Amino acid sequence: MSAVTTLPWGRELTRADLDAMPDDGHRYELLDGVLVVTPAPSLRHQRAVVRLIQILAPALPAGQEVLTAPFDVALATDTVLQPDLLIARIADLTEADLPAAPLLAIEVLSPSTRRFDLFTKRARYEAAGCEHYWVVDPQEPSITAWRLVDDAYAEVGRTVGEEALVVSAPVAVTITPNNLVD
Repeated sequence: MSAVTTLPWGRELTRADLDAMPDDGHRYELLDGVLVVTPAPSLRHQRAVVRLIQILAPALPAGQEVLTAPFDVALATDTVLQPDLLIARIADLTEADLPAAPLLAIEVLSPSTRRFDLFTKRARYEAAGCEHYWVVDPQEPSITAWRLVDDAYAEVGRTVGEEALVVSAPVAVTITPNNLVD
């Protein structure tokens, strides 16, 4: 028999409510006090995540780490997100979470999260001062990279298929979208 979680009525949810969610295989995030639950990702999604780790990890400067979901990024008491991948300063991490904006947040799109990742999450990371935000579309396949310039994201690269995305910050790497999913 599984545990039943009762959510509070009449108020926004907090980090404490999120911490009380069951460990049931779903991905729980909190956005402005609203609980967001998403299903497990597809094979192409997970393949892209693993291959991104293989590209990013060896290129990291000292003092930085790449992590995958589920790992909480606590932007506020009512906003706790879990990017598919993140790069953070090791000094900023706690055992429980990253209590600040990451250096880079990467979302790999799924049909159920596409609009959330492209608009809502992007806006929250932008407002929190996350310097870099990338979105990978494993179906197209493509990568779009943004960098924070004067408190707003500016696109610094978009590649499709066999085109290579070459970036120098926050880590110097070359990524070809097709190689992430094929």
